[in-house]
Amino acid sequence: MNLVIYGAQGTALGAYQAIHNLYLFRKIECFLVTERGNNAESLAGLPVLELDPYADGLSEEEKNNVEILIATPENVMQEIEKSLDEKGLRCHVRLTSSRFANLQSFYFVRNTGFLPLSALPDGYHKADVQVYMAKFYKDRPLTSQYNMPDWITPIQVGAVLCSERVADILDSDGENISVKNVNYSELTALYWIWKNRLNGQRAVTADEYYGLCHYRRILDLSDDDIRRLADNDVDVVMPFPLPYEPNIEEHHKRYLKEQDWNALLQSLEELPPEYASRFSDVLTQKYLYNYNILIARKQVLNDYCSWLFPILERVEELSIPKGSERKDRYIGYMGETLSTLYFMVNSGRLNIVHAGCRFLS
Repeated sequence: MNLVIYGAQGTALGAYQAIHNLYLFRKIECFLVTERGNNAESLAGLPVLELDPYADGLSEEEKNNVEILIATPENVMQEIEKSLDEKGLRCHVRLTSSRFANLQSFYFVRNTGFLPLSALPDGYHKADVQVYMAKFYKDRPLTSQYNMPDWITPIQVGAVLCSERVADILDSDGENISVKNVNYSELTALYWIWKNRLNGQRAVTADEYYGLCHYRRILDLSDDDIRRLADNDVDVVMPFPLPYEPNIEEHHKRYLKEQDWNALLQSLEELPPEYASRFSDVLTQKYLYNYNILIARKQVLNDYCSWLFPILERVEELSIPKGSERKDRYIGYMGETLSTLYFMVNSGRLNIVHAGCRFLS
């Protein structure tokens, strides 16, 4: 059967990349989307087609000879399945976040320098891991029940902006930028971690790790993975990066204005100029660390935050309009690019490994 990938963003392209290299016998016919919208006309040299005209142009026999891999966010998969069934395309399968993580792990360990955490030897000592899960009072409730690992603690972001409470820990407690949540999104939680957990007087130990995740996305680490951290001298765990065509700069142009890019570049040139010289190299490659999700040694995360937040503060000042005058999460998007810049530039000195990002529905 021919294979069609439903989706046209990073997950879909990542799925193509892995399948194309790992399973040479599978012929991938095209990418499929519900509507063209802002999607590219082609990916990886294959056409991106809209569902209705694609399905209407197939005979019943041809429809029975097509397998569709749904490579989209999991919260829209059920709706996509319904549309496919209505069009007579009944051979389809969900590329869930766990399946996608396994696929990425196999691909990256063979083909790139993005080392999976699971590829490291088993450890014996359980690291002290504290990851904060950003939650917002307007988040839609999860439809499934999950047993969260004991190393994940919810933190409410933008808590100063409302009276409703969805977590015991608030990003408005202690030193904070909770009022900036509209622009910073989950990064107000990272700021809170930096100022209220990483800057303490307690001595830093080698097996002490902190991190950030979202209420719908977490790094999918097993108990064995937690034991791999300290015993393998891991500095940072990042989600597997997603590929974008032709590069990540083009991807972010969908979300950020040219003036925002200029503000970011000027901030880099003013504050840590050694990173400004590498910025174009990172922007013109295809891999992006999405979601502002990571786990790192306490000192490593502290160093990253000490670098990140002064840049973002300067971006706010240079933005047109200024950050305080707008209500989009452009700073959160910039955080993803800066995370990619920082950890790719420092990949030679930091032991960076990767894990799947589990989507909670």
